[in-house]
Amino acid sequence: MVVFGKKNSDMPAKFLVIRFRQMGDAVLATSLCNAIKANFPDAEVHMVLNDAIAPLFEGHPSIDRVVRFTNDERHSALVYLAKIWRLMRSERYDVVIDMRSTVNTLPFSLFSLCSPFRIGLKKPYTRFVFNHRVEPCDPFTSVVDHDVHMLAPLGKVKPLNFGATFSLNVTPAELTDYRSYLGAQGVDTSKPILLCGVVSKLAFKCWPQDFMVEILRRIITSFPSLQLVFNYAPGVEAEAAHNIYKELGEPSGVFIDVQAPGMRPLVALASHCSAYFGNEGGARHIVQAVGRPSLVVFSPDVRKENWLPQTDVPAIGISPSDVLSPEMSAQMSYEDRYRAVTPDVVWERLEPFLRGVIANRC
Repeated sequence: MVVFGKKNSDMPAKFLVIRFRQMGDAVLATSLCNAIKANFPDAEVHMVLNDAIAPLFEGHPSIDRVVRFTNDERHSALVYLAKIWRLMRSERYDVVIDMRSTVNTLPFSLFSLCSPFRIGLKKPYTRFVFNHRVEPCDPFTSVVDHDVHMLAPLGKVKPLNFGATFSLNVTPAELTDYRSYLGAQGVDTSKPILLCGVVSKLAFKCWPQDFMVEILRRIITSFPSLQLVFNYAPGVEAEAAHNIYKELGEPSGVFIDVQAPGMRPLVALASHCSAYFGNEGGARHIVQAVGRPSLVVFSPDVRKENWLPQTDVPAIGISPSDVLSPEMSAQMSYEDRYRAVTPDVVWERLEPFLRGVIANRC
């Protein structure tokens, strides 16, 4: 029998989940935190995150403490290692789960060699660090399913339920405050709102702009009651979004200046929307995490089998692989594969999707 903690319990009392990386990856990783709480409801769960995205997880019912690391801390080896050392010495975690298992995250486990469960990915350099290793996510498995199954080594302690999915929380006060803000911007929250990811911070993940403009025109014409809110980050994304808005003729039903100045307002914005359409990315994960349906266009080299988890919330993805055979794809450029997802291909799925969204709001 495995003995945990100072009280010699037969159940783990304290977990550490390490998930540095981007916003969308971290949102999906809440599935693991939810799985821990579902299987070990009395356990304490701490999650290590980049400081910039940490506010997303404030008040999450399955995360008892968010451990933040700033970019400055991560880029100074001495400061970074000292902070990890203090954390591991003070908390004495029963279970450490390193979700990415990079060289930079190994010190969490190296400074916690007394932890009964040090779980990470099976890589050449992790053999002597983790005492339980799992295979990296394969091309045909949802990232969420893989994240949840990082808990599998705890099956030695008790039978496990792997049915958890990802989620984010939003408070009534946050919803009220953001509803007031939307109203001041002219958005009627009693009517359907479509959050539109018309651009991406990564140019290679942007569906061609002329296609995006064409599909937005169809939405505006076919669904005049639908309010479109453009979602974008400052800088290059903002410039591209405003260019699309101008190409559309600056229609009154499109809201270009609605802002989400921080992670918590972004969750509130997603919660007030009826659905999401656009490029695949972190915003889409947030929308699904708060229970809103989505339809996205995937770039050619991103596998929707990995990044489009299927939950009770409808989530549709359209990828070049849906319209091109592997043989055809191999002979085409990246751009030509992207353009194989034409406005007609998207509209065939999007039109009935939006009809359902509007019907559900009526």
